[in-house]
Amino acid sequence: MNVNDIAFPNLNIYLENVPKTITVFGGFSIAYYGIIIGAAMLLCVLTAAYDRKSRGLDPEAIWDCGIYGIIFGVIGARLYYVIFSWDMYKDNPIEILFTRNGGLAIYGGVIGGFLTVLVYSRIKKLSFPEMADSVALVFPLGQAIGRWGNFFNREAFGGWSENVLSMRLPLAAVRSSDVTDEIMSHVTSGMDYIQVHPTFLYESIWNTLLFIGLFIYRKHKSYSGEIFVHYLFFYGLGRFFIEALRTDQLLLPFVNIAASRVVALCCMLFSATVSIAVQFKLIKQKTEEEKKEKKDN
Repeated sequence: MNVNDIAFPNLNIYLENVPKTITVFGGFSIAYYGIIIGAAMLLCVLTAAYDRKSRGLDPEAIWDCGIYGIIFGVIGARLYYVIFSWDMYKDNPIEILFTRNGGLAIYGGVIGGFLTVLVYSRIKKLSFPEMADSVALVFPLGQAIGRWGNFFNREAFGGWSENVLSMRLPLAAVRSSDVTDEIMSHVTSGMDYIQVHPTFLYESIWNTLLFIGLFIYRKHKSYSGEIFVHYLFFYGLGRFFIEALRTDQLLLPFVNIAASRVVALCCMLFSATVSIAVQFKLIKQKTEEEKKEKKDN
């Protein structure tokens, strides 16, 4: 394979000379990763504003909050990555600022984004659950699109695979730290590529399905914040299993457990706890209303 080629051999898809950047203005390079992330953010804000308007709520709040959410989401994504990759930065902390070299973690972006929504809602005296529902609705849409930045960067892949979606990447195009001994054990003499799980694609498909499901369900929710709760559970569910396949996991210190799997599990437990508590409360309210109605009759 040529160094810029990408292939999905079991789908008979062979892409030649797939670039990582586009050059504009006489030599200035813009990474496709950045273009994709930017487009995903804009589409998310537009969709969240539409959702607010369709439910009779002020869509302008999304535009205002979206500006801060994007800024602090990126900061959160960077901090999350740096915290769990501190050995890479401890000797030269100034490199923390060089995001063009890569190093953003989506869970950090999720945490930063929702903290921004919480603070903004408090300051503007808006309902956090309703704001969180609109934001949670579009997060999987943005993540589904954003994951294709990993495709152009030849990153966020898993171990060796021969399934129908397996992806081939030239060895010269990927970070050596992402290529495990297990992968190399399948690379025979004369092979200049690896064939791996395209975990970015798995997550993109999962998030697309999650977005469709949440979008359909949003007008049938039984309480404010339900879309947010469902997002935390189902995104966490998908991420918990997909993360196990990846070779570039950010690990918790001392225990060597993938940080994102722990966060995903915590999100699922939190979501399940809130769902059960709210359902009990709704059942109790309904029972009390029925008793009162019988008493009045």
